[in-house]
This record gives sequence, C-alpha cells and structure tokens, in this order.
Amino acid sequence: MNTAWGSALAFRRHVRALFISDVHLGTRAAQATELLDLLKHYEPEVIYLVGDIIDFWKVRRGPHWPQTHNDVVQKLLRQVRKGVRLVLIPGNHDEGLRDYIGLRFGGIEICRDTVHTTAKGRRYGVLHGDEFDVVVRTARWLAILGDRGYEFALWLNHPLNWCRRHLGLGYWSLSAYLKYRVKRAVAFIGAFEEAVANETRRRGLDGVICGHIHHAADRAFGGIHYLNCGDWVESCTAIIETRDGELQVVRWSERARSAADRNLLAAPLAGITQA
Repeated sequence: MNTAWGSALAFRRHVRALFISDVHLGTRAAQATELLDLLKHYEPEVIYLVGDIIDFWKVRRGPHWPQTHNDVVQKLLRQVRKGVRLVLIPGNHDEGLRDYIGLRFGGIEICRDTVHTTAKGRRYGVLHGDEFDVVVRTARWLAILGDRGYEFALWLNHPLNWCRRHLGLGYWSLSAYLKYRVKRAVAFIGAFEEAVANETRRRGLDGVICGHIHHAADRAFGGIHYLNCGDWVESCTAIIETRDGELQVVRWSERARSAADRNLLAAPLAGITQA
C-alpha cells in the first residue's frame, strides 16, 4: 500500500474513512494541535476512534487539559453534526466507556469492535487490540507501571531535545528508541501483530485495523492485511481509506505536510473541496 502524506492547507480532501487511535487526551504528550490540523485537512464519511482517545488513567491522577484538547473534542462533535458517522471503540485507557457499548450518544456509536467494508468490498475488523496484550489482560498493575515508565520517557524527550537543538542537532525520541531497540519490546510488537492477524483469519475477514501498541504498520500476515493506526503522542499517524478503496497510513509530520501541500496543489482538484 501507499503512504499518504496529508493534503493542502487550503483544501479538504474527501476520504471514505478515517481511523485514529491512541490520542491520550488529558496527558502532556498528546499532540492535539497536530491532530486538529489533520482533521481540518480531511473530509471523511466515517471516523473510527480506535481506542485510548482520552487517557482516563492519567485523568484520575490529575489531567493536563489545555484548550487544544477541548478543541479536538469539539471538532469531532461538529463532524457528527455535519452528518459524519462517528464510531468510538474504547481501549484500555478509556475502558470505562465499555459500560456503554451498544449505545448511541448524540450520534456517536460505541462499539466493542466492528467491521468496516471498503469500496472494493474487502472486510476489515476494527478493534483497539488490548485484548491481545497479555500484560493488560493478566497483570493490570504491571501495565500501569509500564505506562508510568513510558510517560516518563516521553517527558525526558523535551529536555533532551532542548539540549540537542542548542547543539545544532535534530529531533530524537528517547521513548521511540527504547520501544524499537529493546529486544523484548520488538518481540512483543511482533507477537501482538501476529496474534491479531491470526484472530482476523479465524473470523474470516480480509484484514484488521487496530491500535494500542503505538506502532503504525501496513503489512501482510499470510494473506491478512494488518494495519495499525499508530498514535498521537509521538508518531502522529492515522489511516485513511481513499475514495477508490485503498487503505493508507498517514504520517502527519510537518515536513510531510509541506511536501503533500506542494504535490496536492499541483494536482487536479478531483475529490477536493474548499474548506
């Protein structure tokens, strides 16, 4: 599959579906401004919120809730009022919302998981994925401890990169380095992806779209198309379904946005409307 890099600042790009997970509103790490930018650029028919949108683990300890976090919530509600279908699939950090599965609130559908059918007729399971995380299922205290450690690593990114900027060096993420370089973390990601793909095969689906592990992906496992939305605390990634039924990972970095803006403005305006 291709990787989409955003759209022009002056236009909104029509897409069939937008999948977002692991925003963690209520924490300092949430990249709410970047998410708002993405929401302004795309005009989807349906938005899937694939878990951990609000981090109730952190909210209970004392939330960080600036105006930009309110703006994200308000933007999503405005989309519903405009007729966009909004499906909320709770994750482990907002698991309290699972008490309301099957209900609709102001046009928002709350589901444990669901199936999305693309324009090409391919059927994808949509779920957060924490049910495939052995630590979350069997040792909640360890999951919370790991969450604190990850939060601390995210916090360390700021002073580390302040020093790097003054040394003329580029951005570098300690938390991402730990996640992708520690052998056990890499093994966990691989085992998680394979378990999700196996369950998708058992259900007779063509693919799966999930979140949870903060690792965007677009790959195949024995004929099963596995996609992971990534997150909005570091990588700022999402998944879109284009009008012709292609699923793409969007990596919403500033550099990528600039390149996409130039490319889109040079392209025909089919499928694009004024914001």
